Amino acid sequence: MNVENTSIQMRKGILEYGILLVIARGEVYTSDLIEELKAARIIVVEGTLYPLLNRLQKMGLLAYTWKESPSGPPRKYYRLTDEGSAFLAGLHSTWTELTTSIQSILNKTNNPESHE
Repeated sequence: MNVENTSIQMRKGILEYGILLVIARGEVYTSDLIEELKAARIIVVEGTLYPLLNRLQKMGLLAYTWKESPSGPPRKYYRLTDEGSAFLAGLHSTWTELTTSIQSILNKTNNPESHE
């Protein structure tokens, strides 16, 4: 078993959640979204992001608006729909549960006397 492969799978599993969290703060342009994810060490490439954004949009979780750009063609800005906000709330609840559970296990692992 390769730790790097498992780490990549874990990151892929939370990519959708991270994307929705960023977009929840307000309209976002794709390159800004990529930069923020990279800054958070969630590496994503356009070939992964665009199909995911399209899927989320088709699911009704995202909507987009075209806006004029001062430096080229119009840009597509994504925002959450009401359905997307509700979906994100569910993901947030799941994330909170999972992190609490893992932290509990880690605490017992790091302090073996606590589970005797």
